[in-house]
Amino acid sequence: MAAAKWLAMAKLLLVDDDVRLTAVLDDTLTAEGHEVECHSRGQDGWARMLTAEYDLIILDWNLPDASGPDLCKRFRAEGKYTPVLLLTGRNRIGDKVEGLDAGADDFLTKPFNLQELSARVRALIRRFQKYPVDSNTAPLKAGDLLLDRKSRSAVRNGSRVLLLPKEFALLEFFMLNPEQVFSANQILDRVWSEEDESSPDTVRVQITRLRSKLGGNLEDSPIKTLHRVGYMFSPTP
Repeated sequence: MAAAKWLAMAKLLLVDDDVRLTAVLDDTLTAEGHEVECHSRGQDGWARMLTAEYDLIILDWNLPDASGPDLCKRFRAEGKYTPVLLLTGRNRIGDKVEGLDAGADDFLTKPFNLQELSARVRALIRRFQKYPVDSNTAPLKAGDLLLDRKSRSAVRNGSRVLLLPKEFALLEFFMLNPEQVFSANQILDRVWSEEDESSPDTVRVQITRLRSKLGGNLEDSPIKTLHRVGYMFSPTP
């Protein structure tokens, strides 16, 4: 019961120029107990993204004066970790990869069911807000890699690595389960929410991004690929 009340107090930023859709989403999310702030222009939303604190940001892909992925990329470049849900009429794999690479945590293709939207909002809020209330925040160390569970960042060879929420969760999972082999589907079951529209390809994309952020070449990466088997975290001694 306490967790449900905690989720109901979420503060959301919605940036979409579709007036009718915004009104429907505002009514739906407000009825579920969320506090919703709405803007129709990308630059207005951007100003609020930089100056206010939210539990979740919902961005339309195509805004009159901005691109949702561009705003998301700039937001991450500022060192901001608030989860971002992209709303888009695009459904090609390339578009989904572009959205994830821009720093979005999830995406929803229009037209969508309001119940699915609500479920994704709940999943993203749970994922983001679990860290401040997680009692197990001791840092994890493996080889030349240190995971700071309070700042949700990593340090490798003395260099700080800024991680997005899903990248952090993925690296944390690997570091908690070293030298164990997991298939993409097993990682999906353990790290992704059941409410996520994700697939083994999503896991592969995220692992590629995480490896890139950790630096070095493929041979140096602590995340090993076992061909046709899965992935294993094996840090440098």
